[in-house]
Amino acid sequence: MSDELAEQIAGVGALLEPARRALYLYVAAQPDAVSREQAADAVELPLHSVKFHLDRLVEEGLLDVEFRRLSGRTGPGAGRPSKLYRRSSRQLSVSLPERRYDLAGDVLATAIDRSSSDAVPIADAVRDAAEEEGRRIAAAAADEGKAAPGVASAVATDGDRHNNLVRAARVLARHGYEPRISDREIRLANCPFDKLAAKHIELVCGMNLALIGGVIDGLDLTGLSVELAPRPGFCCVKIHG
Repeated sequence: MSDELAEQIAGVGALLEPARRALYLYVAAQPDAVSREQAADAVELPLHSVKFHLDRLVEEGLLDVEFRRLSGRTGPGAGRPSKLYRRSSRQLSVSLPERRYDLAGDVLATAIDRSSSDAVPIADAVRDAAEEEGRRIAAAAADEGKAAPGVASAVATDGDRHNNLVRAARVLARHGYEPRISDREIRLANCPFDKLAAKHIELVCGMNLALIGGVIDGLDLTGLSVELAPRPGFCCVKIHG
């Protein structure tokens, strides 16, 4: 086995641990390097556990480290620089996150059945089936939040809009999306249905829009909305506050 292949396998293996994968996805989604404390708050894990997992991801070459004072102050009394983490430039020969053609297949099969039995135009049937699937995803995430200590529920106040963005990103990341949070929006760095989208872009983009909209509505994330906003290198859907 080549050294390069061994490194790739080790890197993928590091992401099989759920907490470590959640941390990697969070750090990868941020536009700037993040501290251990920020990561711990985002994934709602103890700080000592987060330190261990982040350093393991650094050892595997999946994250890079830098040291910087977050306050921006320099000189005496400015305090020690913080250890910050960002996604490394290392490329892995795997699909992260996974493609979800099973999810697309379920939505399209439901839409075809509905269109055939109820004489509904196929585009409308796809939209309705995708929105329903998004709401089911949201309901499952809400049930997990009630059952698992430390998993935040959706917050519906305008002042907590960023928390709602984090909540939406966390749920979408579990279903094949790679969310990137910036100031007041989420861009999706991939399409879980990219091969379908290459041949049926209008159908798949409409399905994506309805599915993600169903997730946002189902989670009751007040202040967030979705729209079609195609951009090279990203999914066609954007979530913004």
